[in-house]
Amino acid sequence: MVEQTQARGRIGEVFWVFLALGLTSFGGPVAHLGYFRTAFVERRQWLSEQAYADLVALCQFLPGPASSQVGFALGLLRAGPWGAAMAWLAFTLPSAIILVLFAFGAAVLDGPIASGIIHGLKVVAVAIVAHAVWGMARNLCPDKTRTGIALAAVFTVVLVSGPLGQVAAIVLGGLVGLALCRNSAAATESDLLHFPVARKAGMVALGVFGGLLILLPLLAGTAAWLDIADAFYRSGALVFGGGHVVLPLLDAEVVQSGWVTPDEFLAGYGAAQAVPGPLFTFAAYLGALLPGIHGLVGALLALLAIFIPGFLLLVGVLPFWNQFRQWGSAQALMRGANAAVVGILGAALYQPVWTSAIIGAEEFALALTGFLLLTVWKLPAWVVVAVVAFGGIAIAP
Repeated sequence: MVEQTQARGRIGEVFWVFLALGLTSFGGPVAHLGYFRTAFVERRQWLSEQAYADLVALCQFLPGPASSQVGFALGLLRAGPWGAAMAWLAFTLPSAIILVLFAFGAAVLDGPIASGIIHGLKVVAVAIVAHAVWGMARNLCPDKTRTGIALAAVFTVVLVSGPLGQVAAIVLGGLVGLALCRNSAAATESDLLHFPVARKAGMVALGVFGGLLILLPLLAGTAAWLDIADAFYRSGALVFGGGHVVLPLLDAEVVQSGWVTPDEFLAGYGAAQAVPGPLFTFAAYLGALLPGIHGLVGALLALLAIFIPGFLLLVGVLPFWNQFRQWGSAQALMRGANAAVVGILGAALYQPVWTSAIIGAEEFALALTGFLLLTVWKLPAWVVVAVVAFGGIAIAP
């Protein structure tokens, strides 16, 4: 009875923590990783800095929405399968609801005050990401070798744009770590992540992932809901890097097929930039507009279909993760990969986070305020989000 109560308490804890993040995590997937680090590494200490960086590196490797996969894994780690489901639901629901309302014509993002708040939310993402980069660099780049790997990763993602640059940076960082980072201290027990997923369950998840990827295109054309499931599942399964990278795939599926007009697509994309939570909730907006199916049903189907493949892949890999990490060569590889993740986040701090938000001295001052509130005063991230967001009203152009 006590164990059941504790289990329900943990599931509830996961839901409410991720709901707060779902309401306040503006700025895209890179910023989300910063919010997660503050919430779960610094404040609640659910896992160590090293373990968190390893998890981020893993999710960067896999297709799908990296930040949502990290959140899903954190919920799974804390409260089992129901915790994973609650983490995804709570983090995703706020933005999905707003975007569905937007699809139905609710003008929730109009007006000068709303525009000012959105402007402030872009600025606060700068503070959140800078805070994450600073903290992770101190812990994951403690020597010249790993600092050099992080710097090389910055150059890699700058010179090779898109998800290819991110994957290349992590791969190269891992290879350099394999060669040069073998003398570092081994991972401690606190760095190991013990997920409640059996190997058999992992193999089943991988089988379901591959089966749906093959089966859904064969069934497409027999029913409207199968057409939608196929289009959005394939988009979620084949995208590396998540976030903005999925847009061209969705454009090919829903605009070029004639389901959604180009103007509707771009309007929804603009709205998705202004709401918290994962950018993949753009699928809910598109699903609400699709012909041949009720708007709410289409939104739910599209939302589930685009997220499921990334989660199936993650569940399939997790049972083998600790064994891989305990190999001496794997530890050296992950040290290099983690340093590369710091470089990737550093590059993202400039583009697109800084360049889209800091357009003048006022924005710089507001972002610096948010950074100091996080690092010096150590205020919760949601408080900093509220302060800087409303500060955006005063400085909005």
